[in-house]
Amino acid sequence: MKVHLGTVGHFGLAVRDPRRSARWWKENFDLEEMFSGSGYVGLTNDDVTVVLHKGVPHPGVIRHMSFHLRDMDELRAALETLREAGVDLEDPGDEIGPEARGSKNMGLWFHDPDGYRWELSVQAS
Repeated sequence: MKVHLGTVGHFGLAVRDPRRSARWWKENFDLEEMFSGSGYVGLTNDDVTVVLHKGVPHPGVIRHMSFHLRDMDELRAALETLREAGVDLEDPGDEIGPEARGSKNMGLWFHDPDGYRWELSVQAS
């Protein structure tokens, strides 16, 4: 028997300033504060919880993390929202593209203030 992996419960990231990072995530994404304490903040929505811990960021440890969006309209709207907010987008001017060479899945990539790389993607149907 293999273990089924379900919805992401939570993941933790080391960030320079958990409060500042939490503010950035809440301003740009549908996350709300779930809990906080000395040196950490937990943000959540119906699909994931992100726990931001005070520490030394290591963005190279995770090549990137991808979040699926429902369709291309939602991906285009996300791009405009991130662009207007001044988020560090990859491939300026040509942000939306195949996830990999030959892939039918489309995505866009960006970086948070601590340098972690993120992707928003739409899976081909």
